[in-house]
Amino acid sequence: MQTLLPEALHPWLPLITGVLYALIIFAAGWIAAGWVRGLVARALERAKVDQALVRFLGDLARYLVLAFAVIAALGEVGVETTSLAGVLAASALAVGMALQGTLGHFASGVLILLFRPFTIGDKITAAGHTGDVLHIGLFATTLATLSNERIIVPNGAITSGSITNITSMGVIRGTVEVGVAYGADVGRVIEVLQASARTADCVKPDPDVGVAFVGLGASSLDFAVHCWTDAADYLDMLHNVRRAIYEGLGAAGIDIPFNQIVVHQAD
Repeated sequence: MQTLLPEALHPWLPLITGVLYALIIFAAGWIAAGWVRGLVARALERAKVDQALVRFLGDLARYLVLAFAVIAALGEVGVETTSLAGVLAASALAVGMALQGTLGHFASGVLILLFRPFTIGDKITAAGHTGDVLHIGLFATTLATLSNERIIVPNGAITSGSITNITSMGVIRGTVEVGVAYGADVGRVIEVLQASARTADCVKPDPDVGVAFVGLGASSLDFAVHCWTDAADYLDMLHNVRRAIYEGLGAAGIDIPFNQIVVHQAD
């Protein structure tokens, strides 16, 4: 190559060669970055990972390849890459410490999108909130509460505690507690409670309604009525069962006691 250049450029030959090599390395790195991004995206899509995470991890892989290509290219033109890598590492550490909380939420978002403890449309209880999942982001999850309030919950708060997925199993069990007056026939009460709950709307016939005698209260015999329903009908089912029980006990002549205060006057 030296014979092809004017004699005046011969002292600059190492620099010119380094620049050419640097351009070739950068071009190859650019092509490889696009190829790696597509490879990562296809692999994650086959694993059915959320699209937000697919795009993020694909872009991250692309930028990492480009970063290595840039460092290699700079090395060809005489830049001390060891010092540059040290500066970049120190800068990344400083940024990471400054954004520690945010990065924690991001890491939690990645875990949620990868392991899928819940998906959009599920009703969950997490971080002290209950609602339908509207959106799962990399930093926060958006819920719609039963009162139609929109709550944005940081992902770190969700993964730091227990997560209850109300809808994932399809059907759930609800319990209605009821007390009847002392002196009532326990067997008869169980029959009435079970028959009344079976007639309530939204109660599934299988599994069947279960009734348990759960305690001797201060003024009542206490029972628990267990009914199964679709997760979406949970609140409606509880309402219907309570109404059916109240009407069924009344028709059977079984009293539901209420708290009373008896005051004795001292002589």
